[in-house]
Amino acid sequence: MNSNELMQLLQAVRDKKRDIHEVARELTQYSKQVEQLGFSTLDIQRESRKGFPEVIYGEGKTVPQLRSIMERLMVHHHTVFATRVSMKKAEELQKQLSSIQYDPTSRILYWQRKGQSNAQHAGTVAILCAGTSDLPVAEEAALSAELLNQQALRIYDVGVAGLHRLINRLPQIMTADVVVVVAGMEGALPSVMAGLIDKPVIAVPTSIGYGTSFHGVTALLSMLNSCSSGISVVNIDNGFGAAYQAALITKGIRDYQNRREVDDHESSSL
Repeated sequence: MNSNELMQLLQAVRDKKRDIHEVARELTQYSKQVEQLGFSTLDIQRESRKGFPEVIYGEGKTVPQLRSIMERLMVHHHTVFATRVSMKKAEELQKQLSSIQYDPTSRILYWQRKGQSNAQHAGTVAILCAGTSDLPVAEEAALSAELLNQQALRIYDVGVAGLHRLINRLPQIMTADVVVVVAGMEGALPSVMAGLIDKPVIAVPTSIGYGTSFHGVTALLSMLNSCSSGISVVNIDNGFGAAYQAALITKGIRDYQNRREVDDHESSSL
């Protein structure tokens, strides 16, 4: 249960639309902080603290472990997903859980309660990638953003080798609340992007490139040493981490706007 859902419950009690004992029973089910599976300890209260439920890191987990974790999280949340899941594991899990979906490009396995995918977006995140080879990381960021209730604006293959491709898309990019920039090789695209727009830029170095790219270390160091202000940098190939940070930023914007609306309404009622 997130803060908005809790507020709705409390307002319903205040307005005598819900019975206080019924609501108390409903809140009791959320009092448990964790759920033990033996091999895993699920943080089932994370959504109420952070705004988003726990996300599963799929690499290294067995099919039975992934199934058990997903099934338990599905009881408590509207959206459940696992990153870095191989196609082989995904095919096995889809045989056992017919309601889950898999995206082979991003390697994300996910489930959404019926109707959840139509929920209103909390914000817009533009996902830029320098080249087509960066697509797996860019799609991990884009699909993660969507599963975190964001609108993902995909703008691909706009690297600095052909700067006109990026310039032509600037009006579209400026409509986003946050911009995630995915790039390998020398990792120059985030610096260029941050110098052109007034939005937060989250840079994602990828392991794409020839020998001296050192599997993404060159791009990582370039992004950390950017001369453009307003850039934060996540780990190499960490599209999910960038999407999560972007979602927290848009959540903060929307929470602030909601508080202002409440304050303005209360002020006008005086």
